[in-house]
Amino acid sequence: MVNEDNETNKRLIEKINSVEKNYNTDFSNTQKILLTTDGSVTAILDVLNGKIDLKTLEQHFEKSTKEIAKLININPGEDINYREVLMYKDENPLIYAISYIPIKRLDGNFKSDLIRADIPIGRILKKYNIESRREVKNIQVEPSNSKLEEIFKTDADLLTREYTIIKNGEILIWIKEIFPVNNFKEN
Repeated sequence: MVNEDNETNKRLIEKINSVEKNYNTDFSNTQKILLTTDGSVTAILDVLNGKIDLKTLEQHFEKSTKEIAKLININPGEDINYREVLMYKDENPLIYAISYIPIKRLDGNFKSDLIRADIPIGRILKKYNIESRREVKNIQVEPSNSKLEEIFKTDADLLTREYTIIKNGEILIWIKEIFPVNNFKEN
């Protein structure tokens, strides 16, 4: 397990270094932590900013496409929960996130809290003492789009990371978190 953790850390450091080189910049320590953590981003943001808030922008059930099914290891056409949220502090947007969650892997209480919205996934996992792990799948810089320019009030490029939350060897949630490259530069 220790060797596996070392390999994962090495891979993430190499990925960050590669993205920095391709983008011709150095990310702040805070940005690097947010992009590579295998813990709760909500908890990190709470420490940095005081308790943050979450606003659900959209949430609905849908059938998974072939692409989404591949991300969360289910069959195309199975039911998923699609969720778009904005983590913020004092009306200041911090991180925008989308998630895909296979319905068949949710228990009643977790599902109820998730559907009630406006509760960060990290807090729901903690509330129910759900033992899980996170695997970072991708880190990159993407160009902005009109939706995120309106949310963040900037046309800056976006830092993104994709990761999965795994419980009992199965993907419980796939998440993509996004924030402008000029956010979290101070540390």
